[in-house]
Amino acid sequence: MNSENKLLAQKLYLFLGSIFITALVVSNLIFQKFFSWHPFNFEVFGIKLFELSVGVLPYPITFLITDIISEIFGKRKANQVVVMGIVSSIFSIGLLLLGNVLPANSSSPINDETFNLVFSASPLAVLASMSAYLIAQFLDIRIYHFWKQLTKGKYLWLRNNFSTFSSQIIDSTTVIALLCFFDILAWDLFLGLVLSSIIFKISVAIIDTPLLYLLVGLIRKKFSLGINDEIDID
Repeated sequence: MNSENKLLAQKLYLFLGSIFITALVVSNLIFQKFFSWHPFNFEVFGIKLFELSVGVLPYPITFLITDIISEIFGKRKANQVVVMGIVSSIFSIGLLLLGNVLPANSSSPINDETFNLVFSASPLAVLASMSAYLIAQFLDIRIYHFWKQLTKGKYLWLRNNFSTFSSQIIDSTTVIALLCFFDILAWDLFLGLVLSSIIFKISVAIIDTPLLYLLVGLIRKKFSLGINDEIDID
């Protein structure tokens, strides 16, 4: 690869990483607002389904990004992005705690009570999300590359969906259980939120498969990559 293409590949990796980190951090900050996913809002055996946190909206993007990075740049680079996400999440906890400690003055449009109402649970949410995120993302990358090796780089849809399905089930169950454990959410919401979150995330994973094919195809064409080739940007 010539120097111009290598520089372009490095910029692409940074761009994908920045989207990944933004989606991850924002999902932790906005999780306390819930909405009903109409027209699918109904009950099954008394369990309300498709009442979801808005935090689930950006979160599936993180798995799409790690799949793209895994496919184009390899397992090690995908793991690096996951680690960067951990660092960013820890940094965001520090900033939230600092913002909570500093008292609002009389001219502040947001007083301490409003700020605390919106963000006081965020550090615990980030902690819960990070715990689930670590397990789910590393599992997603591992399963993705297992299927990639097994199929010799073919059947992109198979490794994309199999890895995402497994990791999303673990992620949703773990993070909601921890939020209930920390008394951020009530335990009677647990099953409905877990099932709704899993169904939503799996649906998004299926829907974004054509987008994954499109993006991977464009990148392969740009860098003249074969079906199982990866870009070394080190």
